[in-house]
Amino acid sequence: MRRSYSPYASSFSFGPGPISTTLKALIGANVAAFVATAILPGLKDYLGLVPTLVLHQFWVWQLVTYMFLHGGIFHILFNMLALWMFGAELERVWGSRYFLKFYFVTGVGAAVLTVLFSLLPFGFAQQVQWSNTMGASGAIYGLLLAFAMYFPDRPILLVIFPVPAKIAVTILGAIALFSSLSESGGVANATHLGGLIVAYFFLKGGRMQLHPVAEVKYRYLKWKINRVRRKFDVYSGGRANDYDRRVH
Repeated sequence: MRRSYSPYASSFSFGPGPISTTLKALIGANVAAFVATAILPGLKDYLGLVPTLVLHQFWVWQLVTYMFLHGGIFHILFNMLALWMFGAELERVWGSRYFLKFYFVTGVGAAVLTVLFSLLPFGFAQQVQWSNTMGASGAIYGLLLAFAMYFPDRPILLVIFPVPAKIAVTILGAIALFSSLSESGGVANATHLGGLIVAYFFLKGGRMQLHPVAEVKYRYLKWKINRVRRKFDVYSGGRANDYDRRVH
């Protein structure tokens, strides 16, 4: 819910703003896949995520294609609504390239963790081996976690109550964890939990893990800059409400 700042209006508008070209492409791909599987239901057997087929038949494309399949109209409706609601603002903060990278890393990462989860020697995990997992929820949960980290106090309507984003994500993560440990709900929720885990480590430690050479260069340049700064005096200046009142 956003307030209009126009001097000629004082109304409220729903949602995070207009849909970008990137979001239109993602939503369009999901809708196209939904229509295709409605016409040819057998595609779900080849494109959905089945851990046993990934491990033994090497159907690795399922790690990506499962993200664009959905089981029903409400499944795709709520996922695409969440993609717009949380993705639009994050894309404005990150830019389209990083947003797409994050979306696919969390989606594919959630699939990989689901496959690894199915190998655990427990009944609630082994049920996932032959289950067909579909949906963008792994990436959506990753976006949800990122939204909570960037906007922790932004209210999210959870059922009927507005809850701060950081609390809402904690509740949803706990639900995914306990559901993944149950005999009846572990299939999709293992992927939801995987999306949360991958998103957290990507945002917290991804730069050092993915680009170690760049990280070393960054730290070295930062050290050189700080060393040069110590040679100069720093005086306070500017207005009292300036973000940075230091003058070098």
